[in-house]
Order: sequence, then structure tokens, then C-alpha cells
Amino acid sequence: MVPFFTEHFGNPASLTHAYGWEADAAVSQARAALAAAIHASPEEIVFTSGATEANNLALKGIAEACFSRGRHLITVQTEHSAVIDPCKYLASLGFEVTYLPVQPDGLIDLDHLDQAFRSDTVLVSVMAANNEIGVLQPLAEIGARCRDRSIFFHSDAAQAIGKIPLNVQTMNLDLLSLTAHKVYGPKGIGALYVRRRPRVPLAAQLHGGGHERGRRSGTLYPPQIVGLAKAVELGLGEMGTEGDRLIALRQRLWQGLQPLGGLHLNGHPTQRLPGNLNVSFEGVDGQALLLGLRPVVALSSGAACSTASTAPSPVLKALGRDDPLAYASLRFGLGRFTTAAEIDRVVTAVVDTVQALRDQT
Repeated sequence: MVPFFTEHFGNPASLTHAYGWEADAAVSQARAALAAAIHASPEEIVFTSGATEANNLALKGIAEACFSRGRHLITVQTEHSAVIDPCKYLASLGFEVTYLPVQPDGLIDLDHLDQAFRSDTVLVSVMAANNEIGVLQPLAEIGARCRDRSIFFHSDAAQAIGKIPLNVQTMNLDLLSLTAHKVYGPKGIGALYVRRRPRVPLAAQLHGGGHERGRRSGTLYPPQIVGLAKAVELGLGEMGTEGDRLIALRQRLWQGLQPLGGLHLNGHPTQRLPGNLNVSFEGVDGQALLLGLRPVVALSSGAACSTASTAPSPVLKALGRDDPLAYASLRFGLGRFTTAAEIDRVVTAVVDTVQALRDQT
């Protein structure tokens, strides 16, 4: 990214001089790299400010473009707020939204999806990997059902890119949201894949300049774009070995917590992101648990986007957890730089803290 901050500072939309050509070439190369990562074509990649904007563009763009065709959308109760909130907004405009429940392991029941389809359904949106519990939804099976009914299929893959294989062809995806910062890239940059054949109609949400083939106006920022592409490239290059390493560390963490008892694993035990472990602890106050561990480890009880909320996690509530358990839950995120020694230190800290809190009750 550094050269595009300091030397190659042209506007990629300025095609009448060498500075613009240089920037445009870098953006084109990044676009091609992202397309290859998900088995798409470069023309199908639309750069955005992140997955939140990509989700909004996908949902609102389809809803507006298909207004005369139908006004029914299907999503899942455990989606990120960047999908739930646009759905609520569209509902305020007269659209109908079906929120599919999940099973106790966090996976949707495909029979429920089949029952939710209507003649006026225009879009199904199901995230690839849940941001809180790491569950991997069966995208290929969902996509096949949508394609059979000529219904557009969108997935928020913010947590999935660079961590699990994504193939928009075999998964029958029409729209796919990506972001950089979940795969060690810069914050504030993402992309939306929009299928060209069969063509997906999409109403632009930002107007002014006609950038990105008229789908998203705004001057592109080459440093972030090349950073996004490089981050995804690095993630894909290490995905196999890194996934196996993280699964082993995740199991080490889970086994280390077992002596505590009263543990509840949130999400499917194996059909989940390699580096995600979400656990509820019986018999402890959630706030006290977080405060007790804060000096030792950086962790969270839910999504960073909702940490200001005092309500229990809607994702954990959808799994059937009661309020005390939902509050007393920790989301452990293991990453590229996590070591076995760090896992052992975290196990010791969590066990000591939970036992101390239980002794106080």
C-alpha cells in the first residue's frame, strides 16, 4: 500500500495522463485478484467502503430494481446488523421480510427455507460465516434452491473471505459482500460481487460520477484497494495450513476449559470458522467475567458493531440461550499470530476468573 500513499497518487478515473493510468492499472490488477479469489470475473467486482455498504447496496439495490416483480425478502435471525437493519428499513417502505429461525447449533433448517419461498420473493440473504458463533451455513444448498426458483441469492462473506473456500459459481451466488479488515487488510474498504450472467439488476445507492459501471459512484482509493487484494491473496495462500493450525488451537482452548463444567458451546462443533470459539459459562455474571479478564486478554462477548448495546446478543438468543447465559458468553477469536502458549495463558486466566466468580455466589 505504501507506494500508493506516497508516490503513485493518481486518480484511477483520470485516464488522460500517466498518473491516472498507473492508478487504474493497480485497481484493475486488484479487481482481477479479488475476482479470481471467488471464481468471478473482474467486471463483477464493485468496490465499496466495506461489507456494511456492500450489504446495503445488495439488499436495497435488489429491492429497488425488482420493485415491480416482488416485495418479499428472506434472511436469517442471526444475521449481522448490516443485513438486519437494511431489512428493517425496507420493511418500513412496505417490503415483507421473513426471518428464518436457526436450529440450536446455529444452522438454518433448509425445510424452513423451502416453506418461506413465495411467488413474490426476490432475494434471499444468508451470511457465509456468522460473526459471533462462526457457524458456516450451507451456501451451495441454499443457492441451488434459489436458482431453481429464479430468486437472487446474496451472502455476507465478511468473516469468510480468506478463511474458507468461496466459489460464486458452485454456490450459485448472485451477490457476495467482502471486507478487508477481517483478513488483516485495511479498514474502510470492501467489495460487492454482482453476477453478470444471468444479469443481476441493481439500483445504485450512491449517485454522482457513474463510477464502478454506474453501480457505485465515488472516487476509488488505490491504497486501500491494493491492500484489500493483497490481504485476500495472503489469506488464500495460507488458508489450508492456517485452518488446520487454528482448529488445533481451538480444540486446545476448548479442552482446557472443560474442568470448569457448566459450559455451553455456541454454534455447530465442526461446521464453523477454524478460529472461532463462543462459549457460555453457567453461574457467573457476564460483566464481571469481562472485567476480570480484561487485563489479561482482548476478547468480546459479541460483535464490535454492537458493543454499545446492553441487550443480550440476538444471535445467542436465537440459539435458545436465556439472558443470564447470553450475557455470560465469550467469543474467542484465534488468528494468524495466536500461539499455543497464548492459548494456555488464556485457559488459565479464564478458569481462575470463572472459579473465583462462582465462589462468590
